[in-house]
Amino acid sequence: MERITVTVKLFAIYQEVYQTSQLNLEFPAHTSVAAVLNYIIAPYPQLERWRGVTRFGVNLQFVSGEKILENGDEIVLIPPVSGG
Repeated sequence: MERITVTVKLFAIYQEVYQTSQLNLEFPAHTSVAAVLNYIIAPYPQLERWRGVTRFGVNLQFVSGEKILENGDEIVLIPPVSGG
């Protein structure tokens, strides 16, 4: 089965929970952005509340969760940010 490697950039709550700003991950070919988010949230149930409000970027463009990833893509998970 073909595999792809992607870079996931983490911000705000995702970065706080993972204690890093970037993950390099491997997935089966034809994996969607939403599947990557599922993978990121699965080990940390406290992230579940951010699922519905997280926006996705792939290679510096906003995309929907249905976007199919390609080898070498850079994914950005962008939860709402507040503060001042």
